[in-house]
Amino acid sequence: MTTKSTSVSWKLATAIGVTASLLLAGCSAGGAGGSTAAATANPADLDPAAAAALPAKFKDAGVIKVASDIPFPPMEMFDANQNLTGFDFDLAQVLGGKLGVRMELQTQAFDSIIPSLQSGKHDVIMSGMNDTPERQKTLDFVAYLHAGFSILVLAGNPDGITTVLDLCGKDVTVQKATVQADILHGYDAQCTAAGPGPIKTMELPIETDVQTAVRSGKAVADVVDSVVAAYASQTAGDGKLFDVVKDPENPAGYNPVYTGIGVLKKDNALAKALNLAMESAIADGSYARVLKKYDMVDYGIPQAGINLGS
Repeated sequence: MTTKSTSVSWKLATAIGVTASLLLAGCSAGGAGGSTAAATANPADLDPAAAAALPAKFKDAGVIKVASDIPFPPMEMFDANQNLTGFDFDLAQVLGGKLGVRMELQTQAFDSIIPSLQSGKHDVIMSGMNDTPERQKTLDFVAYLHAGFSILVLAGNPDGITTVLDLCGKDVTVQKATVQADILHGYDAQCTAAGPGPIKTMELPIETDVQTAVRSGKAVADVVDSVVAAYASQTAGDGKLFDVVKDPENPAGYNPVYTGIGVLKKDNALAKALNLAMESAIADGSYARVLKKYDMVDYGIPQAGINLGS
């Protein structure tokens, strides 16, 4: 996934909108201090072991503040009534129910999302963030997805992109502060040897900006989490705006990684409680139901774990 992640969070009713009005509304709500949303925990959903493991300060507060880079469909987005929804939002509500607290998603730009935890503004990150060794120096990750990166192009694939090496020498756009740019630079030597030269990467603030650049011809492709790419190809312009490049040698996408809930190392007890909640959600089928709702069954994990990335 976006090693926002990608590796996630990255986020609106569609990846470049079911309609233009929803796109504009979603972007206007996406400022650093914007939307918040959470559901009230249902006592019937409580998992005793997970709730008992939750540190007292979160029990007492009754809420876990979740930093999320909204919009990033299908992970975080707005529905037709401008209510926050998406895979991360729905899973957060499941996990909050297990813990007996509200999981409240709050808008935070992805390039400042880790500092928002370090400053105490938020407690965890849930925004399609991928679990990488570099990030593990700062965060613990409670795994909840496993997927790779895909190449999103205009419908009909006018530039004939069939593999990542077809991007050599071309303008490609990615979301700022994700690892996609680093991954693409990893092909510099091969691209130079082949002749066209390195991939020309352009980083933009949010995924909707990235897709707009492809639509306007400023870039030939968007390299993004496979989940996000699939959603955009299925929904943007009623499924008529984008295609996902199918590389037979990488059917699950490039560089599959784990996506997880990011928690500061000092809050390891919180990470353990969230992991118990995730185990419970897998066991009782509530996790599977959220995966199915967003057509993400292929990216689900069979069992919970912390810091599964390597």
